[in-house]
Amino acid sequence: MSLHPTLQPYADAWTHSVEAISELLQPLAEAEWNRRTPCPGWSVRDVVSHVIGLDCEMLGDPRPIHSLPRDLFHVTNEHQRYMEMQVDVRRHHTAPEMTSELEYVIIRRNRQLRNESRDPGTKVRGPLGSELTLEESMRRHAFDVWVHEQDLRTALGRPGNLDSPGALIARDVLLGELPRVVAEKAQAPRSSAIVLDVHGPVEFLRTIRVDIQGRGTLETAPALGPAATLTLDWETYVRLACGRVTPESVSDRLKTEGDPELTAAILRNFTVTQ
Repeated sequence: MSLHPTLQPYADAWTHSVEAISELLQPLAEAEWNRRTPCPGWSVRDVVSHVIGLDCEMLGDPRPIHSLPRDLFHVTNEHQRYMEMQVDVRRHHTAPEMTSELEYVIIRRNRQLRNESRDPGTKVRGPLGSELTLEESMRRHAFDVWVHEQDLRTALGRPGNLDSPGALIARDVLLGELPRVVAEKAQAPRSSAIVLDVHGPVEFLRTIRVDIQGRGTLETAPALGPAATLTLDWETYVRLACGRVTPESVSDRLKTEGDPELTAAILRNFTVTQ
């Protein structure tokens, strides 16, 4: 195995999630591919198309030359247009075409990962021509594929893998965004602390401290007398942070304490994925 040890957890998480997706799809009837998922505007087929497209880009395949329809209500910015291309080009593919393409892409990606000898810091091409490190690219990819596995599980009524390797990577990715959510977007008061208490298959307690300059940092130490505390289960946290639900629709699964204006501002800005 030539893969750098730093990258192995991301490869393992991707493998676990993509194989789970493949397994979920095997028994589906053609009509089930059209079921709505929690991912705005996307059906089961669309989510699978996106996963295939993501891996094709990781393989360095050329992007499809395709004109998007003008009436896609869920496509509102350039990033979404970029992501929609791989989806719309497959909208009329049959179930056997979809499963065959996914299997072929998985085979090719496994071969690529077996032969991957680059350093984690190597610069690679990301979405919309951005540049990021190989480590960040693989980390984001493992996160994306696990979130989309959860989209499919919700749509198909097949819950599971909320504590899988991909779930742990998702936890770290989402927690990494919290200081920005609290300090910059929600404008939490300076010299304050906000506590996030998450329970369920993945459990953690984190404090976001906002310093005198208004910068946020994430800490594991509990805070005494926080300005606000949010308590929720892991699945709800993921669905909120990934824009799959609104705070109002899951209010029965959320407990907030402290400054109501601050908690409302945090929840308004909780979504961190595009």
